[in-house]
Amino acid sequence: MALADGSGRRVAFVGMYLDRVARSPDAPFAGAWGNFGRAAAAARRAGARLTMVQAAWEDAEREIEGVPCCFIRERGDPFIRLPGGRAVRRRPQRLLERVSALAPELIHLEGLLLPREVRALAAAFPRVPILAQDHGTKCPQGWRRWWYRWGFAPLAGVAFTARAQAQPFVAAGILRPNLPIFEVMEISSPFTPGDQTAARSATGLEGDPCLLWTGNLDANKDPLTILTAVGRVASDLPGVRLHMCFRHAPLLDAVRMRIAADPALASRVRLLGEVPYTEIETYYRAADFLVQASHVEGSGGALIDALACGTTPLVTDIPSFRRITGDGACGGLVPLDNAAAFADAIRDWSRRDRPTLRRKAREHFERELSFDAIGRQLCTAYDALL
Repeated sequence: MALADGSGRRVAFVGMYLDRVARSPDAPFAGAWGNFGRAAAAARRAGARLTMVQAAWEDAEREIEGVPCCFIRERGDPFIRLPGGRAVRRRPQRLLERVSALAPELIHLEGLLLPREVRALAAAFPRVPILAQDHGTKCPQGWRRWWYRWGFAPLAGVAFTARAQAQPFVAAGILRPNLPIFEVMEISSPFTPGDQTAARSATGLEGDPCLLWTGNLDANKDPLTILTAVGRVASDLPGVRLHMCFRHAPLLDAVRMRIAADPALASRVRLLGEVPYTEIETYYRAADFLVQASHVEGSGGALIDALACGTTPLVTDIPSFRRITGDGACGGLVPLDNAAAFADAIRDWSRRDRPTLRRKAREHFERELSFDAIGRQLCTAYDALL
């Protein structure tokens, strides 16, 4: 492949989204944004000659694992303020000038959210192919479909976690039917496996099997289906325990009521609340299985974190989860809204050799989900478009 043998093309890795919180250029390198730029760095290691250009509230130059990162502030107010508190983004002239100075042969655009900005980018670089990478955008409805169709018409290609995620956009006429679609993982994880016994001692997690939930308690994540499944397996797996970590919890009262109403759950489910991301790695290491019943996800950060630690996911059969688990090769896939099927999956996977599962989970992560894997996937897409 041309990009992998040292003859990489010049790629501008562009982020046009302007953070409304007005964080400083150093903020993306800490906390939940700690992996900012690591996919770009992986593409560089795979052969691309890559520079990042990011819209920001102040100018700055940084370097991420060898990749130059230029934070660009526009002159004056970057927004046109309208009556009623609305604001429209101005043409990002200084950002476009910085991209132009790079003389890119390809532009990698982060996100499928900004139709006007895509048109501005395409108008400024009419002969440069633009690859836009989705980050969990919901397919727009109503008149916004026309707006997105107009904005994304110049794209040379798009990248989704799973190819099937592009189909609603194609069906709605937002993306043209012949537009090249590439499968590229949206995110990866810095986590690593560790000693499970030590992790259980540190976290207090227990159970045989030990099930871990890391997600909001909301209708999309569907914690009630998981609770019902755990209740169903309690007689066959009396040692089962479910530990639930969450931040936002609109269904917390319903979850508590379900636990209180079922004696099989009352002694087997622990509601742990929020665990900082800097600490959650140890919880994944302690668990046997991650359980999630999501209806829709753009990617699956929790699954990727779990597999990085060697923890097998038991999750719903949706496109992104199917892709992350290798079509179920390294995790159970269960139909939506099906507690009985989840119970069967818990029973089935609990009978399997767990050290073997942990080894296979980590091997799958390194091969398909690591940052180096993302770098290879990106370079394949770049090479195809060039």
